[in-house]
Amino acid sequence: MFEERGYKRTFYSAPQSVTSLVAAFLEPSITVAVFLAVTHWFDVPVGRSDLVLCLLIFALTFPGRNRFWDRPLNAAVDISTSWLGLMVILLLCGYATRSLHLFEPRVLLWWALITPALQWLLVFAGRKGIRRWAARPENRRSAVVVGAGALGVKVARAFQARGDIGLSFLGYFDDRADDRVDDDAAGQRLGNLKQLAPYIRQHGVHEVYITLPLGSQPRILELMEQVQGTTASIFFVPDVFGISIIQGRLQDMNGVPVVGLCETPFTGTNRLVKRLEDIVLSSVILVAISPLLLFIAIGVKLSSPGPVIFAQRRNGLDGEEIVVYKFRSMRTMDNGSVVPQATKGDPRITRFGAFLRRSSLDELPQFVNVLQGRMSIVGPRPHAVAHNEQYRQLIKAYMVRHKVKPGITGWAQVNGHRGETDTLEKMQARVEYDLEYLRNWSLGLDLQIIARTVKLVFFDRHAY
Repeated sequence: MFEERGYKRTFYSAPQSVTSLVAAFLEPSITVAVFLAVTHWFDVPVGRSDLVLCLLIFALTFPGRNRFWDRPLNAAVDISTSWLGLMVILLLCGYATRSLHLFEPRVLLWWALITPALQWLLVFAGRKGIRRWAARPENRRSAVVVGAGALGVKVARAFQARGDIGLSFLGYFDDRADDRVDDDAAGQRLGNLKQLAPYIRQHGVHEVYITLPLGSQPRILELMEQVQGTTASIFFVPDVFGISIIQGRLQDMNGVPVVGLCETPFTGTNRLVKRLEDIVLSSVILVAISPLLLFIAIGVKLSSPGPVIFAQRRNGLDGEEIVVYKFRSMRTMDNGSVVPQATKGDPRITRFGAFLRRSSLDELPQFVNVLQGRMSIVGPRPHAVAHNEQYRQLIKAYMVRHKVKPGITGWAQVNGHRGETDTLEKMQARVEYDLEYLRNWSLGLDLQIIARTVKLVFFDRHAY
C-alpha cells in the first residue's frame, strides 16, 4: 500500500493476494507456453533438449514479479530488462554446454521476440481489468482514518494514489480541532473518537485504519471495544516510518502474533532459489570466462611484482569476516586497520590495474567466492573491514546490509554508485540502494541487475 521510496513492499503477511498468486505463475507460464507454441508453429518436434529448456526457464522465472500495479512504461522497461538478462544467461548456458545447435534458430528468435510483448500485453490487460473491477460500485469499500496526524495523512494519500485497490477514503476522526491537526487533514475531520462507532453504523463503513501513536494505548483499547461492536474491519498502522524496515512481516509463533521489522529476504524457498541461482550462474560463467582469467592473470604478473590474486578481509553475512578474492590492481596490498580508498589517479594503481578496475574485470575471481558460499552474484558490495568499522558509526542502519551475503554487483552499482565514496553522502546513498534491494528482492530483480552490470562493464567509464 505504501509506495513511497523505501517503503514499497515493506510489510506483508503470509496470505498472498490473488494478483500476487496470478503474477507468480503468469511470467513462467507464458515463457514456456510461447516456446512450445512457436515450436509447434514451425513443425519442429519437441525433444528432450526442449523439455530441459522449458524446465530451466520455468525455474529461472518463478515466481514472476507482480507488475499489475506498475505504470505501463515502467512495466515494459522492467519486462524488457529482465527478459534480456534471462536471454544472456541462457546463451551463456548454451555456449558453456555446447548445446545451442540442438535448438531451431527460427524458434529461438520468434520466442525471444513474442514472449516479452505478450507478457506486457497481459500485464496491461490485467491492470485495466483490475481498475475496471475496482471502479464498480458494488466492489468499492469505504474507509476512514483514526488520527489526523502525519501518519494518518500518509495512509489517506496511499488510498488516493492507488484508486485501483477499490477503497474510497471518507475522512478522519480525531479529538483535536481542525486547527491542531495536520494541515492536509484540516477540513476533512468527520468527528471525534466517540462519534466513530455511530458513524460507522450509520454510513456502513467497511474499514477503519487506526494511526494513533503507541503512547495512546488506553485510548486505542477503548476505541477497539467500541468499533468491534460494528462490522467494520480494523487495521492498526504502527508509526515505524523512522525505522529502516527490511522484509517486515506478521508471523505466528505458537499462537502469539509477532511483527518482524528487520529480517533477511532469503528464508525458506527464497534461500534455496538464491543459492541455486548463485551455483548455476557462477559455474557457467567461470567455465565461459576461463580463457579470460588466464589472460588477466598473465597481465597482472607482468605489470608489477607481487601475487596475481589479492585476498582482502571483508565483512560478509551477519558481519562475519570473510576473505574476498580480486585480481591485484595496485602495487600495494592494504589489508590492515586503516585502508585508504582508491581515488582517481591513485599512484598505487598500476596501468594494467587501472584497466581492470575501470572494466570491473578485477572482480572476476569473486565467482569462486560465490561457489564457496561466501558471496552471491548479486548483493550489497562488501567493504573492507576498516571501512565497515568507520561507517557503522556514522550511517544509520549501515550494518543491516549484512543481513544477506555480499555480492559481486548490486542495486547500488547499477544505479551509479560505483567507485570511490569520498563523502559521507555518497556512502549513505549507496547504503540506501542496498537496503532498497533487501526490501524488494526477487529473482527477476537479480536478473535485471546482472543485465545492467554487463552493460556497465562495456560502457561505463567512471569507475577506477
